[in-house]
Amino acid sequence: MSLTKFEIFRTVVEIGNLTKASETLNLSQSAVSHAISSLESELGFKLLMRGRFGVKLTDNGERILRHVHSLLQVHEHLKQEAAEINKLETGTLRIGSFSSVTTQWLPQIMMRFQQLHPSIELILAEGDYNTIEQWIVNGTVDLGFVSLPTSEALEVIPLRKDGMLCIVSNQHPLHAQKNIGLEQLSKEPFIIQKAGCDKEVRMIFKESGFRLNVKFEVSDVHAIIAMVQSGLGISIIPEMLLPRLPENISALRLEREYYRTIGLATSSLTTTAPAARKFIETAKEWHKFMKLSESL
Repeated sequence: MSLTKFEIFRTVVEIGNLTKASETLNLSQSAVSHAISSLESELGFKLLMRGRFGVKLTDNGERILRHVHSLLQVHEHLKQEAAEINKLETGTLRIGSFSSVTTQWLPQIMMRFQQLHPSIELILAEGDYNTIEQWIVNGTVDLGFVSLPTSEALEVIPLRKDGMLCIVSNQHPLHAQKNIGLEQLSKEPFIIQKAGCDKEVRMIFKESGFRLNVKFEVSDVHAIIAMVQSGLGISIIPEMLLPRLPENISALRLEREYYRTIGLATSSLTTTAPAARKFIETAKEWHKFMKLSESL
């Protein structure tokens, strides 16, 4: 079994389509199909189910994919270590991120990283908190942005505390208050992000003993803001999203300060690849600069 076949298999799974995967790999579709068939023959079972809407992992393929991620990650780490020993910089770094970090932080961090390390390719995968943690554990990504606390299987470098604020329409009776209590919030129709991105809000209400009156669950924070703007309910969002609020929405502080702590996580800080170590340092330096700028 060759690593090339495993790389082709991973790419096909990630893209979900043989034709598009062959374009990404710069191979013919027949070469990609042959590589998958050859790998299936060597393993002795089917990895993929092919259909008119693309490809899907079989149960056995799901089991094998975990080991493929780990194998390719170790191979990538080996290449990067060898390159570093030879005073070269090369490799691919896979990063997991959730939407607010992708929007607010990553463009600047990635730009700075590529200025410093132009030969290292960055691949970004976006998901919710739970998905990113799972990606790190199974080797789908090398490191990822997470909201603490996380799984004990991860090692995390905290980067920043991000305040949690209540948003209401300016037509709402509560909009003129300087701050708002959780008891008041518990009586209002609440709009929350779907499971995987709702950890901080759920924890706030669990600690307080008040129950959420959830009216709507949506996946996108921008949809939440639009629904609040239309008077469909209220919500709690991270402070880092405040610059993007429409003018007819008010952001109220909670009676007690609540935060989410954002960090960078990996499966092991001691064995992580050189490219990941460099990215962590770049992110830390960027955040030091941002804190200094905000204090001036």
